Amino acid sequence: MADITHVLEAVRKASLVSRGPHDVTLMAVSKMHPYEEVLDAYSQGQRLFGENRVQEIESKYPPLDQRPDGMVLCLIGHLQRNKVKKAVRLVNRIDSVDSIPLMDELEKVLSASASTMDILFEVNSSGEEQKSGFKTESELMDAVAHLTSCPHLRLCGLMTVGPLGDDEEKNRKAFSYVRSLYDRLNESGLNLEVLSMGMSGDYIQAIDEGSNEVRIGTAIFGQRNYNA
Repeated sequence: MADITHVLEAVRKASLVSRGPHDVTLMAVSKMHPYEEVLDAYSQGQRLFGENRVQEIESKYPPLDQRPDGMVLCLIGHLQRNKVKKAVRLVNRIDSVDSIPLMDELEKVLSASASTMDILFEVNSSGEEQKSGFKTESELMDAVAHLTSCPHLRLCGLMTVGPLGDDEEKNRKAFSYVRSLYDRLNESGLNLEVLSMGMSGDYIQAIDEGSNEVRIGTAIFGQRNYNA
């Protein structure tokens, strides 16, 4: 059974340190947990959900127009270009846009159906090769400039995954860097709303550094069974 209340309270307490009790949104990451547990979280008031893989979404969730009112589902894992057609039919937002070629593929698919998609740009804030995301500020700014060629994409903000391990100083440095990019983009005239940083092990540091959306899975749904 999903347990939302204690996680919401922990996030609320963390956010009180620097801002206010309603400034941080909780995303419930239901990877490898059944749809019944998603609905259980929904029944407790949770509305924002995240999944890592297109294939799991396709097998687990009903079509968009058959989901409960107000449920918002985001793709937070790496999106391959050959999965774009499926992805745009399955989710409300894609949080892991990490290249101009992916932007172009999304634009092509969306323009064919005259639809739009909310997106986040993923930033590789740790420099770890195994992670997705724009690796440099220059790459990110090139992608922002490329938005003029992608009228069916709506950039809502930035997302990052913190460094591997539990080094608080490294976490804070990575989150602070992405917060600075977010602020500069807004100062340049973009109206970004989402700064998605922080998971179960580092969300407190992420909130301290300016995150307004955290992605929590195990603390809500319990341990994942990778052998199922």
